[in-house]
Amino acid sequence: QVQLAESGGGLVQAGGSLRLSCAASGRTFSTHAMGWFRRAPGKEREIVAAINWSGSATYYADSVKGRFTISRDNAKNTVNLQMNSLKPEDTAVYYCAAVKTFNLVVGAYDYWGQGTQVTVSS
Repeated sequence: QVQLAESGGGLVQAGGSLRLSCAASGRTFSTHAMGWFRRAPGKEREIVAAINWSGSATYYADSVKGRFTISRDNAKNTVNLQMNSLKPEDTAVYYCAAVKTFNLVVGAYDYWGQGTQVTVSS
């Protein structure tokens, strides 16, 4: 199994940057596709970005395209989300998740971290 733990959340002003990191355990990490999701107050969980097992393919939600970058380092068992030009509407709990095959459907992901809070002030 894959165990995930997010870090790097915090409070930042609009226009600022933040980098989230997800540390994974288990030697099967490199065979999994990864995704970042978020849940804002009063809203459903939504996909933010995804990356396949090798890092050769990525997906971004329209709301973050051009501002966020997902990356992974299989040698270090980590996946990152670089967030630039942050907006108040980016405020949410951010989760990393793992799935065997590249997928954009939230229900398809098998393993989830506990989440990290990102708050963007006006």
